[in-house]
Amino acid sequence: MSNDRTPRRGVLLIVASPSGAGKTSLCRRLMADHGGLQLSVSMTTRGIRPGEVADRDYHFVSPETFQQGIDDNAFLEWADVHGNRYGSPRAPIDKALSEGRDVLFDIDWQGAAQIAEKCPEDAVRVFILPPSLEELRRRLVTRSQDAPEVIERRIANAKGEIEHCSEFDYVFVNDDFDRSYAELAHIYHAERSRRFRNIWVRGYQASLLAEDV
Repeated sequence: MSNDRTPRRGVLLIVASPSGAGKTSLCRRLMADHGGLQLSVSMTTRGIRPGEVADRDYHFVSPETFQQGIDDNAFLEWADVHGNRYGSPRAPIDKALSEGRDVLFDIDWQGAAQIAEKCPEDAVRVFILPPSLEELRRRLVTRSQDAPEVIERRIANAKGEIEHCSEFDYVFVNDDFDRSYAELAHIYHAERSRRFRNIWVRGYQASLLAEDV
């Protein structure tokens, strides 16, 4: 009997949160622990931050280049966020899905909604809540990546983002990093095991039932 576990459908794991709630750190650890999971590298018009690497963290482009991508329908999703544009290039995502590979998205609720609408069978949405808005402000100040006025704009926008958590498949509070990471990893493992994504199951089932024992 064959033990083949292919083919399968890929998972589009979408992780969203207010800025500073910890989604990027959680996503980076999930990527580090799961070699078969690839990150959808977003394109953005914002400037590069200290510690970021171009084309690893984001594809940093001009507003004109981004607009050309919109005109060419080259994004699976895109949105204006905090005065800048962010988008997920469509081509590498389509390629990954066709090959049964999983893709991780570190994006906002607007992008999550667009992907879920276009890829309802493949998209799994996870929303990460902060313990409090006070703690959210503390994290944003501590990471020292944004000017004070940008931090205040992010805090002001956080309530509007949190309003959309009811649209997501899974929601949890990131009040402890290790516990939150375990939660995210469990979600990913469970979604990979969904029967409809594992196309090989039907053939494997038939071979089991055909065994002469």
